Amino acid sequence: MEQNDDFEIFLIATPGLEAPLHAEAVEQGFAAAKPVPGGVTCRGGWQEVWRANLCLRGANKVLVRLGGFPAVHLAQLDKRSRKFPWAEFLRPDVPVRVEATSRKSRIYHAGAARQRVETAITETLGAPIAPDAALRVLLRIEKDICTFSIDSSGEPLHKRGHKPAVAKAPMRETMAAMFLRECGYDGSEPILDPMCGSGTFVIEAAEIASGLRPGRSRSFAFENLVSFDPNLWSSMQQQDHSAKPDVIFHGSDRNAGAIEASIKNAERAGVADITVFQTRSVSDIKPPQGPAGLVIVNPPYGARIGDEKRLRSVYGSLGKTLQSRFKGWRVGIVTSNANLARSTRLPLLPPGPVVDHGGTKIRLYRTDPLT
Repeated sequence: MEQNDDFEIFLIATPGLEAPLHAEAVEQGFAAAKPVPGGVTCRGGWQEVWRANLCLRGANKVLVRLGGFPAVHLAQLDKRSRKFPWAEFLRPDVPVRVEATSRKSRIYHAGAARQRVETAITETLGAPIAPDAALRVLLRIEKDICTFSIDSSGEPLHKRGHKPAVAKAPMRETMAAMFLRECGYDGSEPILDPMCGSGTFVIEAAEIASGLRPGRSRSFAFENLVSFDPNLWSSMQQQDHSAKPDVIFHGSDRNAGAIEASIKNAERAGVADITVFQTRSVSDIKPPQGPAGLVIVNPPYGARIGDEKRLRSVYGSLGKTLQSRFKGWRVGIVTSNANLARSTRLPLLPPGPVVDHGGTKIRLYRTDPLT
């Protein structure tokens, strides 16, 4: 196998958010982008892999398919793994960990398969195997076909690298970006989140409007691969198209600690001058000066029995405030409970797909501009 610079790249989506990630990948010019269950496939060389990590807001990870072969028993997997061109991808001085899965295959013991590949890598290349290594090689055995991929991201991509202060039950940045996209947000209108927590929606919206790239503050696993070119990467990082938007992004929360966290996070993300955070209850919110935009909110869902009744009045009060004061604004509500969404009494459109938020099934409920 010769060194190829055209891989299948797999962008992992949050389950249920494949469609907006596909739209983002197409918009960003990734070749042959196609939605599949669990993510989006596209094609490209190493520079496209780097660009995906740097620029895509909705991908949780960027996997690179290195190649593969058929194998029906462990001895065959062993032999072919030793012939695989590891030296084209992995460095002998960088530790790796191998993870294996097997489905509908005669090699059914994923642990044994993993050990064979680990041995092949250490004995042919010399790279050490470490269970906590930042660099992951993934082996998938499906219907007797073995496929090797590499996780080029390292830490999940919602960890943007500039947001340490987190309020409880945070909305992940990758999800927030895709929900904003699903609401038709393109960076040109103001945003208000009346239950902003640590500020994720507001900061993500401000970054999009400013043209700041999500991966600008962090490092990635691909920096430890043979193909990595630090000069090229550095010039890619410097191609910044950031510009100051002419709208302001607003967040409020009745919890003063959440507002403190939001202000800190906005400073670290470099959007402090276009965000405003205030401590106030939902019934006290008012539309900011200027054009109408989008109210987006991820209210509490209430996991315990008896929560729903109390929360219904919170959602009711949110709906009443928005209906009476926010004429011309669109609304997006992310919740796990259709009854709670309906208790806002807002003119909701059919809900978006079910999205898996750490085991909780949530959906986006939207409105057209309120009249």
